[in-house]
Amino acid sequence: MSVVLFLIVLAVLIISHEFGHFIAAKRSGVRVDEFAIGFPPKIYSWTRGETKYSINLLPFGGYVKIFGEDMNEEIPEGERGRSFSGKKRIVQAMIVLSGVFFNFVLAWFLLSAGFLMGMPMPLGAVPKGAVFTEMGLTVAGVMKNSPAERAGLSVGDKVTALGTIYEKPKELTPEKVREFIAAHSGEKIAIVYGERKGESKNAIVIPENGIVDGKSAIGVYFEMMGTVRLPIHLAIWEGAKETFKITEATAVEISKLIKNAFIGEADISALAGPIGIVSLVGAASHFGFAYLISFVALISVNLGILNLIPFPALDGGRALFIAIESVIRRPIPRGVSNTLNFIGFALLIALMLVVTYQDIARILVK
Repeated sequence: MSVVLFLIVLAVLIISHEFGHFIAAKRSGVRVDEFAIGFPPKIYSWTRGETKYSINLLPFGGYVKIFGEDMNEEIPEGERGRSFSGKKRIVQAMIVLSGVFFNFVLAWFLLSAGFLMGMPMPLGAVPKGAVFTEMGLTVAGVMKNSPAERAGLSVGDKVTALGTIYEKPKELTPEKVREFIAAHSGEKIAIVYGERKGESKNAIVIPENGIVDGKSAIGVYFEMMGTVRLPIHLAIWEGAKETFKITEATAVEISKLIKNAFIGEADISALAGPIGIVSLVGAASHFGFAYLISFVALISVNLGILNLIPFPALDGGRALFIAIESVIRRPIPRGVSNTLNFIGFALLIALMLVVTYQDIARILVK
């Protein structure tokens, strides 16, 4: 099921990104020869107008074949006005970067839809005008190798009861529960919780020292969370604000990763490839549809920012080439651009293989 969901999510992300290139080219009067989901071999294709639409076997990507974008393509003189290379460089840059723009539009749409249908949020972050329901003590974070993780607690679980055989906290609030856990070091504490699918489960945890400085803990972070629903106009506004916040935070983290890569201190152990994302999609769907679309929005923003990096084979690299050509007022030699793009593509494939190896290693360790 996780694999099927992953392929659906991947298709949505690919279609959104490539549609950005497609519609920008069409609106600019550039001929689009093919719109493809996946990479060959071809499964099915059809032609509408002057564009062929293809569904290919290998699902990890897609492409839009734009007339005149390939520098090696011969362009008849009468067709130059409808080619990518025959347009002004500002138009070329717009076509190249429109895929990234649509990544952010997709994230905005998904988050807005989430607020419209019902988005899980902590009590302190509820926007004005929202309907806040189903509030309860919720697991918002679980530390690795902690008593909570060993007991089976995970993010999104709602705690309905907690206590020892003799005593329980006066209120099920984060503050009261933390105090209760700290006061019962070494004792068995029973936790009754409900998963997103409504199943009620029991767990036994024993608070330990050393997890949190100065007191006993079980390695879990609690929040009072509920479901936030907004009217459509506020949902669109909050979706835009949330997209901006995610974009800002993601850009900061990616900048740190790139900076550390240059000084030889990059840690890629936290990166996930296709195999890792399959498990993450499955986990997000387990906690409900709102979690899933929020996760897809996060991936879309990540893809958008990564594609903006001025690196050969990425949209940002292509935009950089166009900027250089506008300064030097002539095309970059084909041999130079082709070589740089090949090297960039090879390095990206190498990184993907390393990350995929890590994904497999993590699964085997579990």
